Amino acid sequence: MSGGGGRHPAGSAIAWIDGPTPPGTWGDPERLCLPLSDRGLLLADGLFETVLIEAGTPRLLAEHLERWRVSAASLGMAPPPGADRVRPLLAEAVARSGLTGTGALRLNWSRGSGAGRGLALPGPDEPQGRPRFWLQLSPWTPVSTPVAVIVSGVERRNAGSLVSRCKTFAYGGAIAALREARAAGADDALLLGSGGDLCCGTSANLLLRRRGAWITPPLESGCLPGVMRGRGLALGLVREERLSVANLLASEAALLINSLGCRPIRRCGATDLTVPAGAGDLWGHLLASS
Repeated sequence: MSGGGGRHPAGSAIAWIDGPTPPGTWGDPERLCLPLSDRGLLLADGLFETVLIEAGTPRLLAEHLERWRVSAASLGMAPPPGADRVRPLLAEAVARSGLTGTGALRLNWSRGSGAGRGLALPGPDEPQGRPRFWLQLSPWTPVSTPVAVIVSGVERRNAGSLVSRCKTFAYGGAIAALREARAAGADDALLLGSGGDLCCGTSANLLLRRRGAWITPPLESGCLPGVMRGRGLALGLVREERLSVANLLASEAALLINSLGCRPIRRCGATDLTVPAGAGDLWGHLLASS
């Protein structure tokens, strides 16, 4: 699995990309390259997972890899690498980067090159494209700062879309909503689903506390099946329920949660929201119980 490049400055980001020649190359994320024919680059035809790393150990890796596998199958992609390949690469990335604190590991799986120009995929009797795998390990400090949000007026999640259920490379809508939020003086945007209910943030699932219980929108809203969201449901600490903007404004607390952090919502539009002490403790509890 070793390729070019030596040890990088302590705590710096490092990346690895699959061969085939040589069988995997290490280097600076700014210098490693994808072929211009890669469908992940041309068409956002790929999937990724972002995993929290603590003291060299990936948190909830099995859950991330399972979502990766299920998403690839649903999109007709070849199965992505499993833990037997990811763990040794992660260990080498930690050693090469000198990471000693927390970090973020991004795993990327593209349909690759070789399928020809345009959207069309080769038929079953035609030569198939070769999938491409690469990863990046970066220093990261989990975020917990309360945020101000708006409800996006320009972007919505498509509740009926297969792609909405998968963590693909296509984040153009989220980027547009985030730009809208920043232009309005907010930190992030909440997205509605195609049915008009609250769905999620641009890169996190939404949780509201109502009558002492944590609630999250159902998958039918169009939200991504987030790993931390799924952990909360599996432990019985979170339940699904359709949510409106009015529910948010009347909530006891509201969180944007993902694998890299948990941010309480302190304001939505012009309305201040309650941020009780310990509002973000749920995130730590979900990790501790894994």
